[in-house]
Amino acid sequence: MLKNFATRLLCKTLIYLELGKWRVTCLMLITVWVGMSLATTKPVSWLLNLFTLIGIGLVAVSAGALNHLLEYRLDSLMHRTERRPLPRGKISAKHVSLFSLTASLSGLILIRYSSNSLTCFLSFLSLFVYAFLYTLYLKKHTVQNIVIGGLAGATPPLLGWTAVTGTIEPGGLILVLIIFIWTPPHFWSLAVARHTDYLKTNLPMLPVTHGITFTKQQIFLYTLLLSGISLLPFSIGMSGYFYLIAAVLLNSGFIVATANLLKQTKPSTAIKTFHYSNFYLLMLFACLFMDHSLMRNI
Repeated sequence: MLKNFATRLLCKTLIYLELGKWRVTCLMLITVWVGMSLATTKPVSWLLNLFTLIGIGLVAVSAGALNHLLEYRLDSLMHRTERRPLPRGKISAKHVSLFSLTASLSGLILIRYSSNSLTCFLSFLSLFVYAFLYTLYLKKHTVQNIVIGGLAGATPPLLGWTAVTGTIEPGGLILVLIIFIWTPPHFWSLAVARHTDYLKTNLPMLPVTHGITFTKQQIFLYTLLLSGISLLPFSIGMSGYFYLIAAVLLNSGFIVATANLLKQTKPSTAIKTFHYSNFYLLMLFACLFMDHSLMRNI
């Protein structure tokens, strides 16, 4: 009996983790943490770190669950998403709604009382833009859906920054800009690999409306732009030579990957580019943090 209970609990936990898009949320929380660290030259209180990360994480989980809820009919059409909890009937829409509402309210309250009103407001704004403006309108009505909607996904490091400072500053905005420019080559790589899936949905994704070749060209151009934008932390003195060298190496790898994507027609090449983009962002922010730690200790 105990074993059956443990099995059911594990299954339910896995369902809620998938609803909250835990992989994306974990990557996002790393950028929040880096934003908090870079906002000050002094050590950040571990209580502020902990409660801010939990609060923002809960809001992100809520946004992910809302995305599942609002798109479950589209998810059932695509091979990539047809096995998600709602299309497979593993959980009801009512439970997903309740889970999302509880997570968002808990997260926003925790952010408000652990940091400040500005961070709470920006967190709510990001949730609204991603879950409603992007999911319900932009994704279905404009080919620029990823570019415009990507702004909501780019705010996490700014949330970390404002949690510490209580103000919006150039350093935090630069971190937002990096993720904002990173988002199109990241997502369009996946869209190229899953081109046939998006054809079934009639969503105006770039590979569907403008073709795969044009999309690959845009991926390459955005990657070149990102290579320049990612050097801004060094340009304004926010980071040092350790970050500069790391950024140049990571950018070189990304440029090579997208240049290779231009020449290849296999979906596996696009998937490799997509995976590299995840590695790129993770390592870029990790190097920002390590560089900041080195500069603080000198």
